[in-house]
Amino acid sequence: MNELEPRFSKSDTLYPDYRLAGELEAFGPFNTQACFQCCKCTNGCPVTFAMDLYPDQVIRLVLIGQRKAVLSCHTIWVCSACKTCTTRCPNEVKITELMDCLKELAIQDGVPCPQPQILTLHETFLDNIKKRGRLFEVSFLPSYLLRSGEFTRKWRQGRWQADAKLGLQMIRKGKFSPFPKRIRGTQDVRRILSPSRREKNSS
Repeated sequence: MNELEPRFSKSDTLYPDYRLAGELEAFGPFNTQACFQCCKCTNGCPVTFAMDLYPDQVIRLVLIGQRKAVLSCHTIWVCSACKTCTTRCPNEVKITELMDCLKELAIQDGVPCPQPQILTLHETFLDNIKKRGRLFEVSFLPSYLLRSGEFTRKWRQGRWQADAKLGLQMIRKGKFSPFPKRIRGTQDVRRILSPSRREKNSS
């Protein structure tokens, strides 16, 4: 099987979970029922080359209750959240937001991620936001490199010096601050991102 082929069997279609669309809409709403499969989202997506299911197919599978197929696909993790699909949709289906919600649901359901480095980036990003209410690149990037194993790989290949040099150049040019900044309402951000809140909303 090709790495990017959908990882589910035909037998999975015999047991549709028709609660899936409603469960997702409770987090949204994402307006998935308005999709009439015009494929404008897929035609405009810049990363379909790396997807195993196209965006319009993801929505269709959500509507017909194919939970396993949707939550185990590469597409929800490959999505770059550029919002091209959402912008192009004539029925204002919030496709980008739906993809984010599917990621969270996959994690809740314990579905193995087909793109572990993307999952690590996702978790590291959220952890960084929880600390200060906003992203702090100086701690985010090293944390991701260590958690993903990329630092070890770069160390062995001797590429870490180039990254460190680039980081210093960006600081000198004011591209990002070497000192963390906080925002008002940090506790509110933590509460929004807490697992208990997501579980409560889904119940």
